[in-house]
Amino acid sequence: MSCKALITGITGMVGSHLADYLLANTDWDIYGVCRWRSPLDNVCHLLERVNKKDRVFFEYADLNDEISLITVINKVVPDYVFHLAAQSYPLTSFTAPIDTLNTNILGTCRLLEAIRAAMKSDSAYKPVIHVCASSEVFGKIPAEKKPETGIHEECTFHPASPYAISKVGTDLLGRYYAEAYGMTVMTTRMFTHTGPRRGDVFHESTFAKQIAMIEKGMIPSVVKVGNLHSLRTYADVRDAVRAYYMLVTKDPIPGAYYNIGGSYSCEVGDTLNALLSFSPMGEHIKVKIDPERLRSIDGDLQIPDCRKFKAHTGWEPEISFEKTMEDLLNYWRERVKGGQNFLTR
Repeated sequence: MSCKALITGITGMVGSHLADYLLANTDWDIYGVCRWRSPLDNVCHLLERVNKKDRVFFEYADLNDEISLITVINKVVPDYVFHLAAQSYPLTSFTAPIDTLNTNILGTCRLLEAIRAAMKSDSAYKPVIHVCASSEVFGKIPAEKKPETGIHEECTFHPASPYAISKVGTDLLGRYYAEAYGMTVMTTRMFTHTGPRRGDVFHESTFAKQIAMIEKGMIPSVVKVGNLHSLRTYADVRDAVRAYYMLVTKDPIPGAYYNIGGSYSCEVGDTLNALLSFSPMGEHIKVKIDPERLRSIDGDLQIPDCRKFKAHTGWEPEISFEKTMEDLLNYWRERVKGGQNFLTR
């Protein structure tokens, strides 16, 4: 019998790419958890398979509804659980902190409790669970306290947003359930990862979207930006989901926690310049600071030390920063070409 993987947040960028990776590289059946109102843009290429029940199945549930999670776990009984669903926008968390904390912390607790209950009713059931935290848990690390090798797993948490605080809770819950109940739960702190299907509330994606709209004549030749001096290390989302697969299949260690990230670091302004270099209009596009895009606190030294994860799994990023940015811009060009209207955010 084929293994069954449950992906919470399958309609997101990472969840949809993970489904693509598992379909291409395993014989597993994929069960995607989504809300009834979840937009299906990122998984539209999978809908034919869903309709035919060809290895991809959608299960409707909500992290804020415990009964729906219990129902899905008992129905699917997954061998692997990738918990990716979250309120994932740091800037939004400043205006919706309670929703962020409830969805990300209590939602994770509800999911793990549903799995624990299923394990109690069947002692032979031992799923492998990935809980996705975030590099945002490390927050604003002063330059003088940043290790020379980058942010490692034992660096102090100093979250700089309600979203980051919620991911601290998510991270600790994953480790708690492993230690307290013997569940095979691993936690990851993925650093900036991007590529096609990236939400337009994130800096590199809104840059790419604005450039695509400028090229199409939909908006003036001005890209609105926030803090361009924040330092980021980028990974491609397709490398990220390969890492997640290796996490659960390469000798999973209950309670383990890993930093994962790319190998290319630069300031956000350099990212914008890279995207502009791919545009024939790049030299004619102006850049304007938009105060609404600035965070009150910004985690601005996000450089990871990933040696622990690499040593355990052998994972290495393979897709170049340039390839990632070009694919992201082309993704937005394809969307803009469709003629629909977009928010200029």
